[in-house]
Amino acid sequence: MSANEKRAKRPMWAYTPELPIKHAAYVDTPSNLSAIIKGELLAWMPTNVRFYALLVTLAIYTWFLPSMERMENWGWDWFAEILLRNYLLIILVAGGLHLWLFTFKGQGEEEHYDTRPLATDSIRFDFRHQTKDNMLWTFVGVPIGTLWEAFMLWCYANGYAELVSFSESPIYFIIIMALIPLWSGTHFYFLHRALHYPFLYKWVHSWHHRNTNVGPWSGHAMHPVEHFGLYSDVLIFLLVASHPIHLLFNLMLHTMNGPISHTGYDKLKVGPVKIQVGDFFHQLHHRFFDCNYGITGAPWDKWFHSFHDGTPEGNKLINERRRMMNNPQLKK
Repeated sequence: MSANEKRAKRPMWAYTPELPIKHAAYVDTPSNLSAIIKGELLAWMPTNVRFYALLVTLAIYTWFLPSMERMENWGWDWFAEILLRNYLLIILVAGGLHLWLFTFKGQGEEEHYDTRPLATDSIRFDFRHQTKDNMLWTFVGVPIGTLWEAFMLWCYANGYAELVSFSESPIYFIIIMALIPLWSGTHFYFLHRALHYPFLYKWVHSWHHRNTNVGPWSGHAMHPVEHFGLYSDVLIFLLVASHPIHLLFNLMLHTMNGPISHTGYDKLKVGPVKIQVGDFFHQLHHRFFDCNYGITGAPWDKWFHSFHDGTPEGNKLINERRRMMNNPQLKK
């Protein structure tokens, strides 16, 4: 059997979650209120990354944040403290997941989307090694996200960003917290679409797309310009009254979800519990390139017809859409 015939017979995925992939229930028409409430509640449960992003946010705010008095004046001392904390966090999350899933094979290939090994001798990557390349550009990006965090904290400390506390406005505080994932996903979608325009793709986003098969360090393996754009969504807090907890939660959705959603594994087994880590929706983007630019919790891919539901029918729809885009005369 030839190499081409072997590739044709090889299944595209070693594992997939239940298909078709579905958007958040509020995107459906007609809407189903009970399904919307159930979906939103599940998104905040301990089986979801959002829950752990919130826990880390609260821990940082309680124990690992410089005082507002110190941050009134810019200082490289308190900036360095935040930078060190962010480096330790990314090493813990991305490094820990990589060691457990890829080095120690802690759960074998169970629920692994693509069981092909990460590249260790490829000219696509710096050092010809995917993990070393990914680690390098992740570490380059950490100070960029930290600069956004420090800038916004300085704005809070000096009154340029309006502060609201839970004790003053508990309902408003909770509403803003609940809307942050939607805002973050919306920002990500439109930034991501822009990065796929030819000029930006060639010079910026192609760095991330070296990874067609992904691991935890792939999540933040991107050009510094992309890092700058990714974290820029925190500027919303100059316009909307908020609290540093809101800022930190927004940041953690990026910092933690990057490596976690790029594990390539659907779920992480912790004893009898399975935690949703992988994002098959985004895994499809790495494989097919021009679909699933956002997240399932935001409606934009569905509304702009770039949604791939993971099924063979979805493959055909995306390929047909690509064919029509490359050959405009076919539309006539």
